[in-house]
Amino acid sequence: MGSASSMLTQYDIEEVQEHCNHLFSQQEIVCLYQRFCQLDRNAKGFISSDEFLSIPEFVMNPLSQRLLKMVDGLNFKDFVAFLSAFSTKASAHQKIELIFKVYDSDRNGKVSFKDILEVLKDLSGSYMSDEQREEVLGQVLKEAGYSKDCYLTLDDFTKVLGHSGVKMDVEVPVD
Repeated sequence: MGSASSMLTQYDIEEVQEHCNHLFSQQEIVCLYQRFCQLDRNAKGFISSDEFLSIPEFVMNPLSQRLLKMVDGLNFKDFVAFLSAFSTKASAHQKIELIFKVYDSDRNGKVSFKDILEVLKDLSGSYMSDEQREEVLGQVLKEAGYSKDCYLTLDDFTKVLGHSGVKMDVEVPVD
């Protein structure tokens, strides 16, 4: 399973299913493996930043640089585990956990006002000034019961986003 030129065995498929909490069917895992092998052009057994950047949809995403930090060097099992948050079977908590990781770029388990501001800047680009972003974010945090000086934890994110009906579903095309 480590090398892109190898084939998946039934054991490998079941092991990957276990690793991603059975959020993908065996057929979906086989399709994901085929896509993984296409991306792993040098058959190293992992996907590099450059290989991820060969995906036009990935490059177009305003959060691509943040996501790149999360996906660079993933082997197949970890690639599927990362994608499992996008599964239609993933829980809201699993989706919120991924969103939290996008915001927590320094991986300290806390998201600061500055962290959120950076994501907002990535998302809004030149459509908003720094002052507008700070004002909007300050107001949103205030309405949610937080201040600019607060650090948000995963539990805080879950409280705020838990009832929002977060949608991040991606279908795996199964031939």
